[in-house]
Amino acid sequence: MTAERRMSLSRRALLAAGLPAMFAPAYAQNAATTYPERQVSFIVPFAPGGGTDILARLLAQKLEQRLGKPFVVENRPGAGTVLATNYVARSAPDGYTIAMAVSSLAADVTLYKSLPYDPAKDLALVALIARVPFVLVVNPALPVSSVEDLINLAKQRTLSYGTGGVGAFHHLSASLFSTMAGIKMTHVPYRGSAPALNDLIAGYVQVMFTDYGPAAGFISSGKVRALAVTTKQPFPVLPEVPPLAEAGVPGFDAAAWQGVIAPARTPAAIIAKLNAELNAAVAMNDVRARMRDIGMIPVGAGSPEELAEFLQSEIVRWGKVVEDAGIARSE
Repeated sequence: MTAERRMSLSRRALLAAGLPAMFAPAYAQNAATTYPERQVSFIVPFAPGGGTDILARLLAQKLEQRLGKPFVVENRPGAGTVLATNYVARSAPDGYTIAMAVSSLAADVTLYKSLPYDPAKDLALVALIARVPFVLVVNPALPVSSVEDLINLAKQRTLSYGTGGVGAFHHLSASLFSTMAGIKMTHVPYRGSAPALNDLIAGYVQVMFTDYGPAAGFISSGKVRALAVTTKQPFPVLPEVPPLAEAGVPGFDAAAWQGVIAPARTPAAIIAKLNAELNAAVAMNDVRARMRDIGMIPVGAGSPEELAEFLQSEIVRWGKVVEDAGIARSE
């Protein structure tokens, strides 16, 4: 074989090797244009009936209407949210497996001894759907009518607080509150917020941070007393309940959040399309009204790049709370 022939073959080989890279952006863009071409699995990391499940089904309905293909909700509860999240992280990065995610996605990095995935590397936060304020509630027999009363009482005697489990947002909110208020309370973890609320009503624990949905009926009936909300802004469904930041704990601002995730290597154009469609769905009046009914503040904003930065900042923020609570690497 002549040197000229070898050089010609080499040039052809180099050109052939470069063709996939040359056509990859065009292929990805075309995939986004035609996406979805079949059913999309929409994973929920909790059992049916809760706020996250209700929200997922609402979003799935809107996505199906807007994009013309089924978005089928599949509940995969277990191991907190780790089981479902790991399933998504290991799924094909093609846009046909997405999932609801909550703020424990960020806290779990510090809470668990080891996770089978790295949220920042193996997952993409596609959309930030809602913020979820928590409500500080007490047993009505407790002789307090304000946050200041509660702090003073906690300095005089030991109070116990219930949560939906170690590392749950109920737990992290209470830990942050205790740190900022300079008090200590005894943590009593339960297998979910419902049994914790039941024991609060029965007087076995005195204090709890709860999401609004499970507690709404108990608050309105007077079975628990709401003292404050965790966000700096008042909560529209509880306009008479002040923010903690204004009720004795300056600077307190905490809310759980609800988002949608996909495998990290999902084409950027598909991520961008899902981001735009989900944000558009959250902007709909009927969606926003339903979200407020179940105790959520609609967000529906932020580009995929901004959401990646948000997730990283949340990992740092809640990691410190987990460390301060003494529960790092406890699970």
